[in-house]
Amino acid sequence: MIRSLSVERLKEEETIELDTRMVPKILVNCYNRGCGQKFDPNANEEELCFHHPGEPVFHDAYKGWSCCNKKCTDFTEFLNIKGCTRSYHSDVKPPEPEKPIVDKSKAHEVIEVRAQPLNIGSKLERPNFQLPCVLLKPIVSPSLLEQLKESTTSSQSSLNSSEISVGQNCKNKSCKGIYQGPESNKEICHYHSGEPIFHEGLKYWSCCQKRTTDFSAFLEQPGCVEGEHLWISTDTGNKISCRLDWHQTGSFVYISIYAKKYNPNQSSVKLNPIHLIVDLHFTDNSSAYNLDTELFGIVDVEESVVNMLPSKVEIKLKKKEPGSWTKLEVSQRKLTESKECQENSNTERVNAIDLSDL
Repeated sequence: MIRSLSVERLKEEETIELDTRMVPKILVNCYNRGCGQKFDPNANEEELCFHHPGEPVFHDAYKGWSCCNKKCTDFTEFLNIKGCTRSYHSDVKPPEPEKPIVDKSKAHEVIEVRAQPLNIGSKLERPNFQLPCVLLKPIVSPSLLEQLKESTTSSQSSLNSSEISVGQNCKNKSCKGIYQGPESNKEICHYHSGEPIFHEGLKYWSCCQKRTTDFSAFLEQPGCVEGEHLWISTDTGNKISCRLDWHQTGSFVYISIYAKKYNPNQSSVKLNPIHLIVDLHFTDNSSAYNLDTELFGIVDVEESVVNMLPSKVEIKLKKKEPGSWTKLEVSQRKLTESKECQENSNTERVNAIDLSDL
């Protein structure tokens, strides 16, 4: 009798074990951040779950977790960042953030928004446009200097192949130098890098702003830039246009003039609080780019900076007072207009005179 009972009990245990094997396992999702695995709640053990206990962080195009230093810019790569902590799996869904309560009683309320006028309360008096402009000392990129060195070597070889006759005048504007032999190449050339301007009876150069009403005195003005003599000129008088972009912050205005193969030694940027003058001279065909404009706002000349790079000229203007400019310039002031050169009998002679030979 006892033996029959033990046999029946063994059969019942075998049947229970077989039934347990036949029942499929139920897997649930793990809600720990960064895990993304399914697990069996009946077989949940410590250190099976790799997850991030911190919060996701998105800043400056970078995506990462506050609990570790793993960062990336691609969102798919961010989702595949493995967890930094081991623990048990969790089937508890995290609480959703509370939604703000919407007051439907104000659904038809009209909200009026009025744009505030810019530069309200400006206490600065606008300076005179005719104030002398200061030559900004540029920060020249080493790569641009290397380009200039290569172009100078090629131009020097072409210069040596040409014959320079004794008594030839320097082709730089307003330079009085005369070629007397190879020793003349060691002399310092004083010339004007800008363009002659004739406006409202005044005559001056865009690079130094020394104004006069007498044409002879204008021709005798010494150059404001030091450099090397130019005995053979390839100047075709071409004026080219360069793309200009600008943007601003609360304190600065950034101007980018996109130009390549310009000579930083012969180019200049001059500035007064509301007047900007840019003269760029190119090395390939002696073309030039000129900008003479009145700025919309007032700038601090001493805090403004110029960077000369291989592909562009960057001008960083410090605003005299914080605020937003609606535009960059008030009006474009064009240089060397032929109509303005016909104000009197003296200026009528200008069109027939090559100023580079004077």
